[in-house]
Amino acid sequence: MHKLLYLFVLSLSLNLSAAESWQSAMSRMPLQVKVAELNRTNCVDILLRSFQSNDTVKALIFMPGATDEFYMFRRAKAVVTNASPSLLDAINALTNQTYIRATFLPPYLLLHTDEDPLNPLSQIKNKPTADKLRQRPFVPYVLYNDRDWDFLRPVIAKKTGAFMVPKSHSVDSFHFYRHSFAAWNLTCWEALEAISLAGKTKFTVSWKMITFEGDERLRATPHLDSYPRN
Repeated sequence: MHKLLYLFVLSLSLNLSAAESWQSAMSRMPLQVKVAELNRTNCVDILLRSFQSNDTVKALIFMPGATDEFYMFRRAKAVVTNASPSLLDAINALTNQTYIRATFLPPYLLLHTDEDPLNPLSQIKNKPTADKLRQRPFVPYVLYNDRDWDFLRPVIAKKTGAFMVPKSHSVDSFHFYRHSFAAWNLTCWEALEAISLAGKTKFTVSWKMITFEGDERLRATPHLDSYPRN
């Protein structure tokens, strides 16, 4: 009995030690475009295109607070000094020089600010439908850069087999944030969570129907002082 317990603990320890950190995974991904400065004209596109398939992080997601720093406040800028920068170098530059932060919510790496709620909000009204979504694969690879609901809706509907609400060109989706994320090998459930995190929405799963609504949660108000910080 003691021997079996020892072997179980040893196996668990080895598995935990073998798990790669998100930082290690990002450090192996070269930045696809070498630039001296990351800013509103290049940052989101470069980071998303640099994100590669790996066993630790399935999606790199720019949350609304982060994209606001570039496109609404127009103040996020980060100097990259490495000769051959990796995706980790770029993320570190952002988190050291702007209000953007990085949080790993397995299997998603979130780039966000203090205002962003960091957990996806969902409601299940039909468990068999939700269980199928957790098992069904989404597309192998996606890269959405500043895409609106009308662009994503037909893709989600086709892959999930569910009717999506709001409909295309509906006023109910006008206040959804535009979506910016790259992902590899998501399940349909994970894709729904990634979309909700990127678009500041919540979703409800019913029988053969998925409804997205705006997420009104706010962790903190945006910082309004000047950049760069000392």
